[in-house]
Amino acid sequence: MYAVIMAGGRGTRFWPASRKDNPKQLLRIVGKETMLQITVDRLKKLKCVEDVFIVTGENLSSKIKKTIKGVPAKNIIVEPLGKNTAPAIGLAAIRIKSIRKDAIMGVFPSDHLVIGAQKFAKTVRSAIQLANKEKTLVTIGIKPSYPSINYGYIQFDKKNSKNHLNGFHVKTFAEKPHRKLAQRFIKSGDFLWNGGMFVWKVDSLLDQINIHMPDLCNQLEKIEKRIKIKKDFINIWRKIKSESIDYGLLEKSDDIFVIKAEFEWNDLGSWSSVYNISPKTKNNNVIRGEGKIIDGSNNLIQSEGNFTAVIGVNDIVVVNTPDVTLVIPRDKVENVKELVDFLEKNNRDDLL
Repeated sequence: MYAVIMAGGRGTRFWPASRKDNPKQLLRIVGKETMLQITVDRLKKLKCVEDVFIVTGENLSSKIKKTIKGVPAKNIIVEPLGKNTAPAIGLAAIRIKSIRKDAIMGVFPSDHLVIGAQKFAKTVRSAIQLANKEKTLVTIGIKPSYPSINYGYIQFDKKNSKNHLNGFHVKTFAEKPHRKLAQRFIKSGDFLWNGGMFVWKVDSLLDQINIHMPDLCNQLEKIEKRIKIKKDFINIWRKIKSESIDYGLLEKSDDIFVIKAEFEWNDLGSWSSVYNISPKTKNNNVIRGEGKIIDGSNNLIQSEGNFTAVIGVNDIVVVNTPDVTLVIPRDKVENVKELVDFLEKNNRDDLL
């Protein structure tokens, strides 16, 4: 398998630590390495991985080339403009096709936490075997531990399993649900979280793109010809519609299987996720950096260079950076994205 890491996102829910030029995937959220480096290292340890590629934007490509270990510069695939996941994955597919036409391609987010190396390897091997044998698109689903409203869901057919490969036919993809619907999903027992991890043969993917996203397929064929003669493709790329792989392809195709993940997973999607995975004091506080909490519990302090003090409050998040301080209740951390949208509308690029 040729592994492709998607590293072009901004991680807006991690603002103000996550910024345009230093987004979530380049932060040291767990341990001493960045989330991207942790992802690279995890994939390179797999015996089934032939090579690792990173897809990112022009604004991050130079920094990634300089700081990431284990991935040569020629394996950094640069999007001229952000066009969401479908075009980015398509661009990586034609690059891998140029190396090996019958290649299997895996797609992985750059900023997720995976615990259990052996179980992760076993799940990926099962996905490879299924993609190779059935020539189908395969996604890796996460067994839900609670009725989350922040993840998409995958409904699978319990009666149509590839038992020898732990594969189940996908019935439908569901967008992020409201609370009651998420509870129904969990109760039914046939829904998994969509972890954004995929495995497929390159030709199977391109065939499905041709069926369900013909315009994108046409543009990718033009780009492929430009790359072969070492010409830039910026003008073609500009014409491509921005669309996610989930909405553009996976929700339309009836040729998709899901492998149930056997490893522990956390998308580290918000400051609440950081609180959940971090060591806590006897009052269930988390202090990352220099700070102090007096007469308070269930708080998170993320302090970058400045001493941060919290007195007499509970269940809040304080993120202190050199130019911004964020204070927000822990149960409202998803609303950080709204603040980022506000800053964008008011042209506060200095804070983005």
